[in-house]
Amino acid sequence: MGNSGSAVKVCTDHQGGINWLSLSPDGQRLLTGSEDGTARLWSTADSQCHGHFQGHESYITFCHLENEAAFTCSADHTIRKWDVVTGQCLAIYRGHTSIVNRILVAKDYLFSGSYDRTARCWSVDKEKQIQEFRGHRNCVLTLAHYSSRDVLEEEEEEEEEEEKVSRDLLVTGSTDCTVKVWWVSSGRCYQTLLGHTGAVLCLILDAPNRELFSGSTDYTIRTWNIVTGEQLKVFKEHQGSVICLELVNRHLYSGSADRTVKCWFVDTGERIQTYKAHKHSVSTLKYHAGILFTGSGDACARAFNSRSGVLQKIFRGHKFIINCIQVHNELLYTASHDGTLRVWDIRGICKRNKRRWKKERSVQGRSSQKGSLARLFNNKVGCMIQQENGE
Repeated sequence: MGNSGSAVKVCTDHQGGINWLSLSPDGQRLLTGSEDGTARLWSTADSQCHGHFQGHESYITFCHLENEAAFTCSADHTIRKWDVVTGQCLAIYRGHTSIVNRILVAKDYLFSGSYDRTARCWSVDKEKQIQEFRGHRNCVLTLAHYSSRDVLEEEEEEEEEEEKVSRDLLVTGSTDCTVKVWWVSSGRCYQTLLGHTGAVLCLILDAPNRELFSGSTDYTIRTWNIVTGEQLKVFKEHQGSVICLELVNRHLYSGSADRTVKCWFVDTGERIQTYKAHKHSVSTLKYHAGILFTGSGDACARAFNSRSGVLQKIFRGHKFIINCIQVHNELLYTASHDGTLRVWDIRGICKRNKRRWKKERSVQGRSSQKGSLARLFNNKVGCMIQQENGE
């Protein structure tokens, strides 16, 4: 049984629900984007608000934080770039004709996906649209990016000359049930991945292994070869929409509207663990040091032992759905539609997990009779990347 925890800090500065929470690469700052149309910058050192970004004409749907700049997108059809020191708006990217619901920053590119059925690529510094990706029949909900150099051998490359200069590719998931892969340089569609029968809510890319994972309202997760477009596996055990995904050393975690998280061994497609106890949809996931943290529509965050599936702690205090979570320096940050950012001390469960891990390794070292699946699972530990919240 998990015990309840109390927040060490409750930040109530926003006047509307918080839709997203982003951590800077150096871990020094957090950025929240809110229904109140503003974004706020927080220090992870003292959990104080050190910046207030105002200018959007409608609610902020998503945000992204770099070390020196912040990016927000909004229902006002625009994306904005902000100076994290002065709070000044450095750029406004205009062109979308409906809600911009997702952004992604990679290299010198800013990518965006919108309800206007397009994705777009912008120059981060020049406030200029570089490319438009048109072909989806409905909203673009989620984005991923990679370079063909990460996945293709020279003899395999057959792209046009201009595409050899810039080998970046954009992946888009849509409510039209498809995933598309695009050449950034030309805007040409390289692959259309067909198989889902519901909206694609989340994507996870594993470029070194040439794999893409997509989660959908059709209750499935599908694995694709991103070079050939071949569908490799279908994970079918969820009984509700797959809202968020995380990949950890060949283990895939999936959060669903069926109130569970499942862990799958990617190489075999086998489900290894199911994490229960949620009373509503699982909206967000974060892996840290052998602990799986979840946020739910039941307004609680939870911590599970990632290997055993045992619930270790429940974090109560929010009033509405938790939309995003981050972990830094043994602190858990949860952002909710109730408008608050809450900070929780997780040192206790981190220490317990370390002790348990050492004990398990010791026992395993003396045991010669292990199931092959258990051996594979216990030898693999990792940490997950950013989830999508499809609810």
